[in-house]
Amino acid sequence: MENTQLAIHVEGLNKIYKLYNRNRDRLIEALGLSRRPRSTQFYALRDVNLDIYRGETVGIIGTNGSGKSTILKIITGVLHETSGTVEVNGRISALLELGAGFNMEYNGIENIYLNGTMIGFSEKEIDAKLQDILDFADIGDYVYQPVKTYSSGMFVRLAFAVAINIDPEILIVDEALSVGDVFFQAKCYRKFEEFKKKGKTILFVSHDLSAISKYCDRAVLLNQGVKLGEGSPRDMIDAYKRVLVGQYELPTAAEGVPDLTADAEVRGALERRDREQKGGAEREEAVSEQAGVNPEILEYGTKQAEIVEYFITDSRGVRTTAVLKGDVFTMHMRVRIHEDLPAPIFALSIKNIKGVELTGTNTMFEKTFLDSVSAGQVKEITFTQRVLLQGGDYLISLGVTGYEKDDFVVYHRLYDVMDLTVVSDKDTVGYFDMESEVKVTDLT
Repeated sequence: MENTQLAIHVEGLNKIYKLYNRNRDRLIEALGLSRRPRSTQFYALRDVNLDIYRGETVGIIGTNGSGKSTILKIITGVLHETSGTVEVNGRISALLELGAGFNMEYNGIENIYLNGTMIGFSEKEIDAKLQDILDFADIGDYVYQPVKTYSSGMFVRLAFAVAINIDPEILIVDEALSVGDVFFQAKCYRKFEEFKKKGKTILFVSHDLSAISKYCDRAVLLNQGVKLGEGSPRDMIDAYKRVLVGQYELPTAAEGVPDLTADAEVRGALERRDREQKGGAEREEAVSEQAGVNPEILEYGTKQAEIVEYFITDSRGVRTTAVLKGDVFTMHMRVRIHEDLPAPIFALSIKNIKGVELTGTNTMFEKTFLDSVSAGQVKEITFTQRVLLQGGDYLISLGVTGYEKDDFVVYHRLYDVMDLTVVSDKDTVGYFDMESEVKVTDLT
């Protein structure tokens, strides 16, 4: 590795798996008994290039099956690449899938020494770090029990405590933090901050876009084994949102994000995904298949008016299910009117994943639509607002109701139809950010 500032150098990386329709085809091909191939090739990674510099915190994002975990396993030596170059400059500590590197029959103490030895530490060095590991894991006397008896939360606490307290030069983490409770996650991220201040290198995969935004200096976007781009977390999260909904008209490099469709391989991968997602179906007929849509929607009503389509767009009109805190987003609802109605009310509400209703409004509150409607009409209602919610996941509900004489009627109501992810690099206390302007004045 020529550049001594590089912690990890990946060039032209390919990982190919052979897929067989039947088990016997694998044997026939292995024994050379067939002149024609019995397998098809699947690219888990295709011509990936990546440089990570010392002291950087880099996040890798992408949909399931994009190759995120595969590239981490190759970098750590768990998997071997099919072709390409991988060079690592520094001692790595890795926390991959739950259980990797642990002997389930050993107790916690024995596994601490086993893992430390595998990484390259002497018994004396592990002795010196043992108490720090035990304090960080905080699992009490369970450390003397076989790890096969641990809960998933206890397991990840011990595994992370080992990985992060042995003073590695490079820390690699693959989604492991999603297992621990919120307090343990907070402690882990504080450790991330300590690592960053010490100039250590961190590479991690996460579906928590807020964590990527807050802790990473740079983000890498993978899709179907192809590296679509790298850049600031904000830009890559924005690109990822487009991938989620199959929209690939990404900004050019001049606008801050690389032109991801210029490369033929990338373009081919995008076109394949686009075909898979569209499937020849009309969007209105495939509402339940949209990204972020709840497949088990709770609905009821008379259906005199029916919600036939709904989706979210960001401030630039791009369909998405993830928005940045502080940005503007629009909830779209299209309603088909089946009978003449005096004055339907169109409503939106948002609640957290615990079911607490946080906010909502409707056309009656806003005094924006108080007219009668006729059978056969289709109305599009848009709710546009700036996001002041804290980072996290929220559920959106929609409704069409009204009053017929003195009776309140629900024409169509959809509960928890969509997931809205708010990405934030600064959260305050409670559900909303008051956007306070805080000043400290020295009066001495």
